[in-house]
Amino acid sequence: MLSDGTYDIFVVDAEAGTEPGSMRLDVTVLDGPHKGEVVSVQTSGLGVEEVDALGLPGTLTVLEGQPSLALEP
Repeated sequence: MLSDGTYDIFVVDAEAGTEPGSMRLDVTVLDGPHKGEVVSVQTSGLGVEEVDALGLPGTLTVLEGQPSLALEP
């Protein structure tokens, strides 16, 4: 698990989650001490299909151990 902070990421894998509109994303951290690490994130409400999420950059924010993800178009 990543420590609290903000991380630039790149989506390397995506698959549908168990709930409608949810996804499991594998993202690679692009900078800092965790550069190159792959992290799995469960998310929902991103408004993109799994195949469209592949290759997108974004920001992963971890606050009090809870991740949130924002993808760039």
